[in-house]
Amino acid sequence: MNNSKMLEGKVAIVTGAAQGLGEALARRLDKEGCKVVVADINYEKAKEVADSLTNAIAFEVDVTDEEQVDAMVKAAVDTYGTLDILVSNAAILIAMPTTEFPLDKWKKMMDVNITGYFLCARAAARVMAENRKGTIIQINSKSGKKGSYKNAAYATSKFAGIGLTQSLALEMAEYGVRVNAICPGNLLDSPLWVNSLYKQYARNQGITEEEVRQKYLNQVPMKRGCTYDDVANVMVFLASDQSSYMTGQAINVTGGQEMR
Repeated sequence: MNNSKMLEGKVAIVTGAAQGLGEALARRLDKEGCKVVVADINYEKAKEVADSLTNAIAFEVDVTDEEQVDAMVKAAVDTYGTLDILVSNAAILIAMPTTEFPLDKWKKMMDVNITGYFLCARAAARVMAENRKGTIIQINSKSGKKGSYKNAAYATSKFAGIGLTQSLALEMAEYGVRVNAICPGNLLDSPLWVNSLYKQYARNQGITEEEVRQKYLNQVPMKRGCTYDDVANVMVFLASDQSSYMTGQAINVTGGQEMR
């Protein structure tokens, strides 16, 4: 085994892997020796990512669709013979005051962020329980630990994700399967922030986009945003045997902003 690759020969699924953090995580798993299923609702982009990796396939999936999620896990097993790692990353964020939050948007966020995680984790857990090994990693958020201003739906869905992570960890322990979450801080240079959140938060809070950025930097003791590498490093650790005694954890990667 090549020791420079922590996850040589493992098979991984990453949801929401066509762009942003999910794409970065898929690329890191590829670099660490994984065969990767690049899963996303945007098949064209997913295929571009998969084609640029060493050994990967793209799979079109809406994580809220039970049949599509089950087919995604089946495709991983049919293609590569097994499933070792699930990174449940697909999520959406709509931020607005609770008093103005439309029910349909609320339901949509719960559907993607928590039901989507449940469906992916359930499908992966069935395969992993049979194999008596595997690791499930949810990409959560610091908003899974602490309420988020004018962002209640997202925080609610992420708190729920930690509840599912802990509960599934208890169920899967006897099968040798570990379930953990990563709670990143603000990815201030990611497409999500640059293309959407700065605008949403500036509008919500009545300040400029530059002031939004500075406000969020000021909240971090280490005075910088979270990077894709910060998250990927913890993902690799959780996916590897180095974390073999860790399950049911929600690990903060927040530069000291969240410590609970």
